[in-house]
Amino acid sequence: MDRGTSEPALAQREAVLGRLPLAVVVVDSAGSVTHWSTGARRLFGHTREEAVGSPATDLLPVHGALPGADGFQGYAAYDTLDWDEAPSAGADAAPGYPRAGRARLADPERGPLDVLWWAYPLAGPGPERLLVLAADAARLPGGEEDRVAPCFAPHTDFPGADALVDRLPDILPNMGPTTSGRIVDQMLELGYPALETIRSERVPLTPDWGTPKYVERRARRRRALSAAADGRIPDPRAGMDPAGASDDLDGADGADEADGFEDLEYAAVRERLEFLNEVSGRIGTSLDLERTIREVTSAAVPRFTDFAGTHLRAAVLAGEGFPDGPPDVTTIWHRVWVEHNDEPGRWDDTVPVGEAIAFPEHTPFFRCMVSGEPVLIPRVSEDMGNRISGQFEKRDLRPLINGRSMLIVPLKARDVVLGFMVLMRRGGREPFDDMDRATGAELAARAGLVLDNARMYTYQENVADTLQDSMLPRLDPRMAGCDTATRYLPGTRLGRVGGDWFDSVKLPGSRTALVVGDVMGHGLNSAAMMGQLRTAVQTMAALDLPPEQLLRNLDDIAQRLGEHYLATCLYAVYDPIRSELTIANAGHIPPVLVRAEDGRSVLLDLPTGAPIGVGGVPFEAATVRVAPGDRLVLCTDGLVEVRGQDIGTGLAALCESAAHPAASMDDACDTIIRALNTGDGRKDDVALLMARLNGIPPEHVAEWELEADPREAARARRLVRDRLTTWGLREAVDTAETLVGEIVGNAVRHARTDRIGLRLVRTDVLLCEVTDDDHTLPTLLSAGAGDEFGRGLRVVGGLARAWGASYSGRGKTVWCEQSLLRPPRRTPAG
Repeated sequence: MDRGTSEPALAQREAVLGRLPLAVVVVDSAGSVTHWSTGARRLFGHTREEAVGSPATDLLPVHGALPGADGFQGYAAYDTLDWDEAPSAGADAAPGYPRAGRARLADPERGPLDVLWWAYPLAGPGPERLLVLAADAARLPGGEEDRVAPCFAPHTDFPGADALVDRLPDILPNMGPTTSGRIVDQMLELGYPALETIRSERVPLTPDWGTPKYVERRARRRRALSAAADGRIPDPRAGMDPAGASDDLDGADGADEADGFEDLEYAAVRERLEFLNEVSGRIGTSLDLERTIREVTSAAVPRFTDFAGTHLRAAVLAGEGFPDGPPDVTTIWHRVWVEHNDEPGRWDDTVPVGEAIAFPEHTPFFRCMVSGEPVLIPRVSEDMGNRISGQFEKRDLRPLINGRSMLIVPLKARDVVLGFMVLMRRGGREPFDDMDRATGAELAARAGLVLDNARMYTYQENVADTLQDSMLPRLDPRMAGCDTATRYLPGTRLGRVGGDWFDSVKLPGSRTALVVGDVMGHGLNSAAMMGQLRTAVQTMAALDLPPEQLLRNLDDIAQRLGEHYLATCLYAVYDPIRSELTIANAGHIPPVLVRAEDGRSVLLDLPTGAPIGVGGVPFEAATVRVAPGDRLVLCTDGLVEVRGQDIGTGLAALCESAAHPAASMDDACDTIIRALNTGDGRKDDVALLMARLNGIPPEHVAEWELEADPREAARARRLVRDRLTTWGLREAVDTAETLVGEIVGNAVRHARTDRIGLRLVRTDVLLCEVTDDDHTLPTLLSAGAGDEFGRGLRVVGGLARAWGASYSGRGKTVWCEQSLLRPPRRTPAG
């Protein structure tokens, strides 16, 4: 710079050069572009989609600085200016030092282009290995182009260095605070980008958005308009003519001023539209509510704001449906995510993620959520910070909010506030203005729509899961003579509601009914049909109908429910005393029986009837002999049927996995699920029911025949007392005698013949069954003080753990269960 240059001229040049727009490019170790800023697109003419992933040597005039590159091939570079003032300044500097240069390029479309560039080597865990800053030399003052060269300067060499450091993260394209902070730290160690005029003066560069040339004018105009609104000065717009020209606010020509502001506004609007477009592409990548919240919050930092915190209403976060009514002081909000580029941990104690809080009334947060409109505070003064912080008990917000610019935007859907975002900029950054308010509101509007979609999906999933869970039984894992284990996996189709079900029903005679079924189709209709069929099966099983007759009745019920309903069903009755299975099949895949003796598994060959709902077809039952320790595996076709494969392959895999040794029933179920539920092409629900058929040893069963004589009640009590004494159950004698006496006395009174059956079965409980030929089931009666009958079943209901009655082949069976203090010793079974 000429020694005769005046100080005002120098200050003016520094002001202009200090706001030279920069293009920002990041290159990885392979020499490919990983980040490409908007400024890079404007300078070099390539879009982000074209640049990212392409070799940097094809795009940038950075000679010798690119990883693995000897030169620049993309443009016809006919001149490069280098110098050897310091090792860190020249293009031939040693590795690890920053490099800078100036290249005049021949762009076939735009003509000659004079580019200034700075290249910073990077180190760290990420893929970034080179940061390139570039600028158009045509932006320099006229006549000075050849007198200026890019260089590096320690950031302590010039006034206002701290403010410039705060600006650096703003130009890093779409990087999180960790990555951008790491890169900025390395830049400051290597030297701040600067321009040198004839090796005597260094002018630091201040990166900015839009057209930085007019930033100061814009700020002065905003201050003037604000002062006019307060009445401190005349309105500067009073001199505007109809064409739009205004009085000179800065001492410049009015028309030029208007043109400058027009250029500035155009660039700023374009920048914000690009920002919103990028944000729209980054949020809503899934319907997962938590992931969507993280995407929405992180999208604003650091490009638009330095801090972003998202709060949602508790009902929204819990997936309880659309919130009812506007929020108030009692509304609970959850702070679901926080993103910032401050030092780690600064916000954690005061505004922790996951906190549930009701916001006080006299705060800007409450004003935003009640009005549903953005709230802008250009700068939080000390007095305002004291007032806001004073509304919160046991937390001091002042160190976090004082001196910062704050913008609070509501997250709305269908005019209802679902949540809000708190956005803040540091003091060294330009405060939020009206344009930022509009940008923030648009960001919140798009985010609110995405969040509402995620909320609705979460709510529908919760409804589907609740419906499915309510229709599936909670089975007792220990039944008389058998143990059970189950698994249910919803289908991967949207909706997660299907028609698969399983069940186990306690039957008279210590028997157990095992059921598995599958309603064809998916969705709420199939689930509703499944619920009706399952209820019908339970009702008919309690009547102790034979398996083939139960399926016949179920088919009739399905016909009455609707002609479009079809279902498959497998119904098996296990008799642990006789050690046999009676099974009837309605179009279902066959069960697998795993023999305890040799561990061999087989598909049971059963008569296969038509599906439930076809109508007019017979069903047959088959009887299978089993041994203690055998395992029966019943499942729906979703486990064995995969698109593109024969179902026989799945059934073979089911047999193989079912025979695999396992330490427990749950482990055996998990083995089957892991082996068959690979996820490759499986879309259907899966229901799995496994039963280990333990049997009941003959020595734990006692049977007698009684005559229809009132004196037989006393004999029955004596027989029970002797048998319990033999079994070592003296503590159960008194209760058992009372129960047996009441039930046998009732049978003697109503029996048509002289034969009454009495059976005791010892399992985990003591089961007493009395059978007679009368088909009238006993009922509880209201017995008055003078009534002679009606109290027997009340005594039974008070002493027994459970009791009931059902039809049998000859008449009826009345049974009751009594808890035992000591369960019988089990014989080990495979």
